[in-house]
Amino acid sequence: MTESVRQLEVWCAGEDWCPITSTAMLIGKKWHTVILHRLLANGPLGFNALKTEVGGISSKVLSDVLEDLEEKQLVDREIVNEKPVRVEYSLTELGESLEPVIQEMAEWGSEYLTEPSDETSSIA
Repeated sequence: MTESVRQLEVWCAGEDWCPITSTAMLIGKKWHTVILHRLLANGPLGFNALKTEVGGISSKVLSDVLEDLEEKQLVDREIVNEKPVRVEYSLTELGESLEPVIQEMAEWGSEYLTEPSDETSSIA
């Protein structure tokens, strides 16, 4: 991690499981990793483009998640002064540093997860 990236505070410093728990709290919510993955894959995106890339997410939930990711310093929100004015979302340096974690999650999922045999099957 470079010095320009501010480290995030955790609530359980000193515990050997704390880094795992803290990271899971940052990215483990339902849509967080999907949004981070789409921004890693596509670069900066406007709200509607990001909503299309994510698929299956409501505008309200996307807005709330983006606000949470911005608060956690993983996503940056920039107002682009074009006509019409639009907002573009991109990963911060801290957000980009999660690329290997998200890539490993994708690879693990591709190797070990399969489509459910019926609609009632779920790991959630």
